[in-house]
Amino acid sequence: MKFVSYNVQYGIGLDDRFDLPRIVSSIHGADIIALQEVTRNFHRNGNVDMVAELQTLLANHYSVYWPACDLDAGSAIEKGRVVNRRFQFGNMIFSRWPILSTRLIPLPRTRTLDKLNLQRGATEAVIATPKGPIRVYSVHLDHVHRDERIAQIRYLKDRAQLYGFEGGAISGAHEFGVAEPPVPEDYVLMGDFNMVPESPEYCEMVGGIDALYGRQIRATHPVDAVAGLGKRHAASFSWINPKDHADRLFLDYCFLSHGLVERLTDAWVDETAFGSDHMPVWFELS
Repeated sequence: MKFVSYNVQYGIGLDDRFDLPRIVSSIHGADIIALQEVTRNFHRNGNVDMVAELQTLLANHYSVYWPACDLDAGSAIEKGRVVNRRFQFGNMIFSRWPILSTRLIPLPRTRTLDKLNLQRGATEAVIATPKGPIRVYSVHLDHVHRDERIAQIRYLKDRAQLYGFEGGAISGAHEFGVAEPPVPEDYVLMGDFNMVPESPEYCEMVGGIDALYGRQIRATHPVDAVAGLGKRHAASFSWINPKDHADRLFLDYCFLSHGLVERLTDAWVDETAFGSDHMPVWFELS
Protein backbone atom coordinates (compact mmCIF):
# COMPACT_ATOMS: atom_id res chain seq x y z
CA MET A 1 0.00 0.00 0.00
CA LYS A 2 1.80 3.12 -1.24
CA PHE A 3 1.16 6.63 0.08
CA VAL A 4 2.54 9.90 -1.27
CA SER A 5 2.28 13.54 -0.23
CA TYR A 6 3.02 16.31 -2.73
CA ASN A 7 2.74 20.09 -2.44
CA VAL A 8 2.09 20.83 -6.11
CA GLN A 9 2.46 24.65 -5.94
CA TYR A 10 -0.62 25.23 -8.14
CA GLY A 11 0.94 23.00 -10.80
CA ILE A 12 3.90 25.29 -11.54
CA GLY A 13 7.32 23.63 -11.61
CA LEU A 14 10.89 24.74 -11.08
CA ASP A 15 11.01 25.67 -14.77
CA ASP A 16 8.08 28.06 -14.16
CA ARG A 17 5.83 25.92 -16.36
CA PHE A 18 2.30 24.78 -15.52
CA ASP A 19 2.05 21.05 -16.24
CA LEU A 20 -0.43 18.86 -14.36
CA PRO A 21 0.33 15.67 -16.36
CA ARG A 22 3.92 16.03 -15.16
CA ILE A 23 2.67 16.25 -11.56
CA VAL A 24 0.58 13.11 -11.99
CA SER A 25 3.46 11.19 -13.59
CA SER A 26 5.54 11.83 -10.45
CA ILE A 27 2.94 10.12 -8.24
CA HIS A 28 2.15 7.23 -10.57
CA GLY A 29 1.56 3.97 -8.69
CA ALA A 30 0.42 5.57 -5.44
CA ASP A 31 -2.68 4.12 -3.78
CA ILE A 32 -3.39 7.11 -1.53
CA ILE A 33 -2.31 10.62 -2.50
CA ALA A 34 -2.32 13.82 -0.43
CA LEU A 35 -1.91 17.06 -2.39
CA GLN A 36 -1.48 20.61 -1.14
CA GLU A 37 -1.80 24.02 -2.86
CA VAL A 38 -4.56 22.85 -5.18
CA THR A 39 -6.36 25.90 -6.61
CA ARG A 40 -9.36 27.09 -8.57
CA ASN A 41 -9.45 30.45 -10.37
CA PHE A 42 -5.88 31.44 -9.50
CA HIS A 43 -4.30 33.92 -11.90
CA ARG A 44 -0.84 32.40 -11.47
CA ASN A 45 -1.86 29.23 -13.34
CA GLY A 46 -4.34 30.73 -15.78
CA ASN A 47 -7.41 30.39 -13.53
CA VAL A 48 -7.59 26.65 -14.21
CA ASP A 49 -9.84 24.39 -12.12
CA MET A 50 -7.12 22.10 -10.81
CA VAL A 51 -9.65 19.92 -8.99
CA ALA A 52 -11.46 19.01 -12.20
CA GLU A 53 -8.22 18.58 -14.15
CA LEU A 54 -6.68 16.30 -11.53
CA GLN A 55 -9.84 14.23 -11.24
CA THR A 56 -9.66 13.64 -15.00
CA LEU A 57 -5.97 12.71 -14.87
CA LEU A 58 -6.51 10.40 -11.88
CA ALA A 59 -9.80 8.93 -13.05
CA ASN A 60 -9.17 5.58 -11.31
CA HIS A 61 -9.01 7.20 -7.88
CA TYR A 62 -11.77 8.46 -5.60
CA SER A 63 -11.15 12.02 -4.47
CA VAL A 64 -12.13 14.81 -2.10
CA TYR A 65 -11.16 18.49 -2.02
CA TRP A 66 -11.57 21.08 0.70
CA PRO A 67 -10.49 24.71 0.14
CA ALA A 68 -9.23 26.20 3.38
CA CYS A 69 -9.17 29.66 1.78
CA ASP A 70 -12.06 30.85 -0.41
CA LEU A 71 -12.34 34.38 -1.86
CA ASP A 72 -14.36 36.12 -4.52
CA ALA A 73 -12.61 36.04 -7.90
CA GLY A 74 -14.79 38.22 -10.07
CA SER A 75 -18.32 36.99 -9.49
CA ALA A 76 -20.79 39.03 -11.52
CA ILE A 77 -24.23 39.19 -13.06
CA GLU A 78 -23.99 38.02 -16.65
CA LYS A 79 -26.98 37.70 -19.00
CA GLY A 80 -29.35 38.24 -16.12
CA ARG A 81 -27.96 35.67 -13.71
CA VAL A 82 -25.21 35.51 -11.11
CA VAL A 83 -22.00 33.74 -12.15
CA ASN A 84 -20.01 32.71 -9.08
CA ARG A 85 -16.25 32.77 -9.48
CA ARG A 86 -14.24 31.80 -6.41
CA PHE A 87 -10.52 31.72 -5.79
CA GLN A 88 -9.92 28.55 -3.78
CA PHE A 89 -6.72 27.27 -2.18
CA GLY A 90 -6.72 23.96 -0.38
CA ASN A 91 -5.82 20.31 0.00
CA MET A 92 -6.93 17.21 -1.88
CA ILE A 93 -6.88 13.46 -1.25
CA PHE A 94 -7.06 10.71 -3.88
CA SER A 95 -7.61 7.05 -3.04
CA ARG A 96 -7.91 3.77 -4.95
CA TRP A 97 -10.54 2.79 -2.38
CA PRO A 98 -13.79 4.55 -1.41
CA ILE A 99 -13.67 7.61 0.83
CA LEU A 100 -16.33 6.92 3.46
CA SER A 101 -16.42 10.32 5.14
CA THR A 102 -14.55 13.59 4.96
CA ARG A 103 -14.38 17.05 6.49
CA LEU A 104 -12.29 20.21 6.50
CA ILE A 105 -10.37 20.98 9.70
CA PRO A 106 -9.59 24.73 9.70
CA LEU A 107 -6.37 25.38 11.61
CA PRO A 108 -5.76 28.29 14.01
CA ARG A 109 -4.47 31.50 12.48
CA THR A 110 -3.83 35.10 13.46
CA ARG A 111 -4.07 38.17 11.27
CA THR A 112 -0.83 39.54 9.82
CA LEU A 113 -0.24 43.16 8.84
CA ASP A 114 2.80 42.71 6.59
CA LYS A 115 3.18 39.09 5.41
CA LEU A 116 0.82 36.73 3.60
CA ASN A 117 -1.21 34.62 6.00
CA LEU A 118 -4.18 32.75 4.58
CA GLN A 119 -6.47 30.28 6.29
CA ARG A 120 -4.79 26.87 6.48
CA GLY A 121 -6.47 23.56 6.87
CA ALA A 122 -6.32 19.79 6.88
CA THR A 123 -8.50 17.70 4.58
CA GLU A 124 -9.60 14.58 6.47
CA ALA A 125 -10.72 11.38 4.76
CA VAL A 126 -11.77 8.02 6.19
CA ILE A 127 -10.73 5.48 3.57
CA ALA A 128 -11.89 1.87 3.23
CA THR A 129 -8.54 0.18 2.57
CA PRO A 130 -8.20 -3.61 2.12
CA LYS A 131 -6.70 -3.81 5.62
CA GLY A 132 -9.59 -1.89 7.14
CA PRO A 133 -10.54 1.78 7.45
CA ILE A 134 -7.84 4.38 8.05
CA ARG A 135 -7.89 8.14 8.50
CA VAL A 136 -5.75 10.23 6.15
CA TYR A 137 -5.09 13.96 6.50
CA SER A 138 -3.67 16.24 3.79
CA VAL A 139 -2.08 19.10 5.73
CA HIS A 140 -0.64 22.53 4.96
CA LEU A 141 0.72 24.66 7.81
CA ASP A 142 1.63 28.35 8.04
CA HIS A 143 4.90 29.30 6.32
CA VAL A 144 6.02 32.47 8.13
CA HIS A 145 5.59 32.07 11.90
CA ARG A 146 6.80 29.29 14.18
CA ASP A 147 4.34 30.01 17.00
CA GLU A 148 1.44 29.73 14.56
CA ARG A 149 2.71 26.38 13.32
CA ILE A 150 3.01 25.09 16.87
CA ALA A 151 -0.58 26.14 17.62
CA GLN A 152 -1.72 24.46 14.41
CA ILE A 153 0.14 21.24 15.23
CA ARG A 154 -1.38 21.07 18.71
CA TYR A 155 -4.87 21.60 17.32
CA LEU A 156 -4.35 19.09 14.52
CA LYS A 157 -3.00 16.42 16.87
CA ASP A 158 -5.97 16.90 19.17
CA ARG A 159 -8.38 16.36 16.26
CA ALA A 160 -6.51 13.27 15.12
CA GLN A 161 -6.15 11.72 18.57
CA LEU A 162 -9.60 12.65 19.93
CA TYR A 163 -11.40 11.44 16.82
CA GLY A 164 -13.13 8.65 18.69
CA PHE A 165 -14.64 11.14 21.15
CA GLU A 166 -15.54 13.88 18.67
CA GLY A 167 -16.93 11.59 15.95
CA GLY A 168 -15.47 13.07 12.78
CA ALA A 169 -17.88 14.15 10.05
CA ILE A 170 -21.05 12.60 11.50
CA SER A 171 -22.51 10.29 14.14
CA GLY A 172 -26.06 9.02 14.42
CA ALA A 173 -26.09 8.92 10.62
CA HIS A 174 -29.09 6.57 10.58
CA GLU A 175 -31.35 9.56 11.20
CA PHE A 176 -30.37 10.79 7.74
CA GLY A 177 -30.83 7.32 6.26
CA VAL A 178 -27.14 6.93 5.42
CA ALA A 179 -24.54 4.45 6.61
CA GLU A 180 -22.64 5.21 9.80
CA PRO A 181 -18.97 5.67 8.88
CA PRO A 182 -16.37 3.71 10.86
CA VAL A 183 -14.27 5.32 13.58
CA PRO A 184 -10.73 4.06 12.89
CA GLU A 185 -8.05 4.64 15.48
CA ASP A 186 -5.07 4.75 13.11
CA TYR A 187 -4.27 7.82 11.08
CA VAL A 188 -1.71 9.36 8.74
CA LEU A 189 -0.81 13.07 8.65
CA MET A 190 0.79 13.99 5.31
CA GLY A 191 1.71 17.33 3.86
CA ASP A 192 3.74 20.50 3.83
CA PHE A 193 4.45 21.36 7.46
CA ASN A 194 6.84 24.26 6.67
CA MET A 195 9.22 23.17 9.44
CA VAL A 196 12.70 21.70 9.42
CA PRO A 197 13.73 18.52 11.27
CA GLU A 198 14.32 18.90 15.03
CA SER A 199 12.84 22.41 15.11
CA PRO A 200 10.58 23.26 18.07
CA GLU A 201 7.47 22.62 15.99
CA TYR A 202 8.84 19.31 14.72
CA CYS A 203 9.46 18.22 18.32
CA GLU A 204 5.92 19.35 19.18
CA MET A 205 4.73 16.84 16.62
CA VAL A 206 6.94 13.80 17.35
CA GLY A 207 8.37 14.55 20.80
CA GLY A 208 11.85 15.61 21.83
CA ILE A 209 14.98 13.48 22.01
CA ASP A 210 15.91 12.28 25.48
CA ALA A 211 19.64 12.33 26.23
CA LEU A 212 19.61 8.70 27.38
CA TYR A 213 16.67 7.07 25.63
CA GLY A 214 16.39 8.99 22.40
CA ARG A 215 13.02 9.61 20.77
CA GLN A 216 10.41 7.11 21.93
CA ILE A 217 7.28 5.88 20.17
CA ARG A 218 4.42 7.17 22.32
CA ALA A 219 0.67 7.18 21.84
CA THR A 220 0.69 10.98 21.98
CA HIS A 221 3.29 11.40 19.22
CA PRO A 222 3.01 10.15 15.63
CA VAL A 223 6.14 8.78 13.94
CA ASP A 224 7.97 10.46 11.06
CA ALA A 225 8.02 7.74 8.37
CA VAL A 226 11.24 8.82 6.64
CA ALA A 227 13.21 9.49 9.82
CA GLY A 228 11.76 6.45 11.57
CA LEU A 229 13.35 4.19 8.97
CA GLY A 230 16.63 6.10 9.02
CA LYS A 231 16.09 7.33 5.46
CA ARG A 232 16.68 11.04 6.10
CA HIS A 233 20.24 12.37 6.16
CA ALA A 234 21.84 15.78 6.54
CA ALA A 235 21.60 16.58 2.82
CA SER A 236 17.98 15.42 2.40
CA PHE A 237 15.51 17.98 1.09
CA SER A 238 11.88 18.21 -0.03
CA TRP A 239 11.82 21.86 -1.20
CA ILE A 240 13.96 23.90 -3.57
CA ASN A 241 13.87 27.70 -3.63
CA PRO A 242 12.27 28.43 -7.02
CA LYS A 243 13.94 31.84 -7.25
CA ASP A 244 17.55 30.67 -7.47
CA HIS A 245 17.38 26.84 -6.92
CA ALA A 246 20.08 27.31 -4.27
CA ASP A 247 18.27 26.90 -0.93
CA ARG A 248 17.09 23.37 -0.17
CA LEU A 249 15.10 22.45 2.95
CA PHE A 250 13.22 19.45 4.33
CA LEU A 251 9.66 20.74 4.84
CA ASP A 252 7.33 17.86 3.89
CA TYR A 253 6.48 14.85 6.06
CA CYS A 254 4.37 11.75 6.49
CA PHE A 255 3.53 11.04 10.13
CA LEU A 256 1.96 7.74 11.24
CA SER A 257 0.02 6.85 14.36
CA HIS A 258 1.79 4.28 16.53
CA GLY A 259 -0.58 1.48 15.46
CA LEU A 260 0.76 1.67 11.90
CA VAL A 261 4.47 1.70 12.71
CA GLU A 262 4.92 -2.07 12.61
CA ARG A 263 3.50 -2.09 9.06
CA LEU A 264 5.92 0.59 7.80
CA THR A 265 8.26 -1.03 5.25
CA ASP A 266 9.76 1.84 3.26
CA ALA A 267 9.85 5.63 2.95
CA TRP A 268 11.64 8.02 0.61
CA VAL A 269 11.66 11.42 -1.08
CA ASP A 270 11.65 11.65 -4.87
CA GLU A 271 14.33 14.31 -5.27
CA THR A 272 14.19 13.99 -9.07
CA ALA A 273 10.68 15.48 -9.43
CA PHE A 274 10.58 19.08 -10.63
CA GLY A 275 6.88 19.68 -11.34
CA SER A 276 6.67 21.89 -8.22
CA ASP A 277 9.06 23.61 -5.83
CA HIS A 278 8.40 20.69 -3.45
CA MET A 279 9.25 17.00 -3.87
CA PRO A 280 6.89 14.04 -3.36
CA VAL A 281 7.36 12.20 -0.05
CA TRP A 282 6.43 8.50 -0.16
CA PHE A 283 5.98 5.68 2.31
CA GLU A 284 4.76 2.11 2.06
CA LEU A 285 2.78 -0.08 4.45
CA SER A 286 2.69 -3.86 4.31
